[in-house]
Amino acid sequence: MTLPSGHPAPAFDLFNVYFECIYDPTMHLVFAFDGHLNEAVLRTATLRLLESDPCLRSRFAEGAGMPRWEEIPEVEWERAFVRLMASDGDGDGGEEIAHPFPPETPPAPLDVRNGPQLRVSLLREEEGDQVTVTCHHGFCDAGGLRDLARQLFATCRKIEIDPDFRPAPTGWYVRSMVSVLARFSAEEMQAAQKNEEPFVDRWHFPCERTGRGMPRIASRTFSPARLVRAKAFGKLHGATINDIMIAAFFLAFQKIRDDPADIGASRSLLTSADLRRFLDIPCGPEDSVSCTDTSLPLNRSVAYEVTLAAGEDARLEDVIGQVIAVTKQRKAEGLGMGLGCILFYEDICAGGMPAVREFFDGMMQGYETTGQKNPVFSNIGIFREEDFLPQNGMDGMDGMDETAGTAGTAGRPISLRDISFLPCVCWPYGFLMSLSTFRDAMTIVTAYEEGPYSRETVEEFLVLVDGYLP
Repeated sequence: MTLPSGHPAPAFDLFNVYFECIYDPTMHLVFAFDGHLNEAVLRTATLRLLESDPCLRSRFAEGAGMPRWEEIPEVEWERAFVRLMASDGDGDGGEEIAHPFPPETPPAPLDVRNGPQLRVSLLREEEGDQVTVTCHHGFCDAGGLRDLARQLFATCRKIEIDPDFRPAPTGWYVRSMVSVLARFSAEEMQAAQKNEEPFVDRWHFPCERTGRGMPRIASRTFSPARLVRAKAFGKLHGATINDIMIAAFFLAFQKIRDDPADIGASRSLLTSADLRRFLDIPCGPEDSVSCTDTSLPLNRSVAYEVTLAAGEDARLEDVIGQVIAVTKQRKAEGLGMGLGCILFYEDICAGGMPAVREFFDGMMQGYETTGQKNPVFSNIGIFREEDFLPQNGMDGMDGMDETAGTAGTAGRPISLRDISFLPCVCWPYGFLMSLSTFRDAMTIVTAYEEGPYSRETVEEFLVLVDGYLP
């Protein structure tokens, strides 16, 4: 019997799969178009991306040794494309209603252990299509998801010109941090490990109970005028938008808890840095680390802790200096950004699966014993429509069924109405809020499970974040 082709799952992939013990690691990028895409082209582009990339057409396989990415049969690739049915929700066959954007309920999770590692969902509505590109954090981070969506829509454009177009095969490419670690000496890595302080959980988001509930999405979008005011505040204080949002997130978290013990005490949150922004990271074919193609879907984000203290009636200007000090220190590390975090995971994996399981057992025991889990803030960055456009739609193609177009056909160009990132769904004691920006409108989103968390409390938290922003 021929064994399926495979590739070792590196530390960051492995850990981001196993973090499923505290949240659902599925992420979604939702695109709202002002017209109808060619469904046949979109489906063909999806399957040809899988055809070109063995990592995409794989599953997370666990056996006697360390986990690995293992190819799935071609007959199972079909799971990568889904056509959703618009519904009025009452089952009477009446008029369709527009779905809210961002959605109030997240799409279904992606099964990392069955694969494939990409799902493209098409929801056709009268005013235009919604296309959702879904990945699992065990396969790539939010930056990787954005890169994959960019590749998807670029492939659509090329198929419309040439129906036989196929993306160049990637082969099994380097997914580990080996190309990052190769930049450092043994002495530099030892120093990074020595200086890396362990995360300490000091508080958690208010919850009704532990356990599981109904997945929900809560969001708030700010007008471009708010971004102008935030930038003015940042210029005055020497802060970035990321600094400002971390400060507002921290203050809103302290306020929603309403715990006197928090006042003036050191409290921490986790945030992340996408190494793509700091390093020219090669991630080429398996037998090479010299390739400069950084568009492949990978986990390239590292976490770090921000510890702050604030008085009872603290305002944004009262804590922004503390945030700036932490982020400036991290940026000053230059090439060393996240090195300690990388080595921490690599060292655990070096002990094999017994060491990995011991780590997660200890982590969960700590959460269950103390009830503490620091919140997470993630700045996904700016979505630029030129990364995903132009796209041709079915509109204007006289006499052709809008759901039955063929590759190599195109109608009038269509545009994007909006883009939304939907983060991992958390349950107690985890809590995550993300920020993304599209056309100068900032959107904050949290995904949570209602029941363990109160919808009213989550919505109130987002209102508080809004109130602390300039």
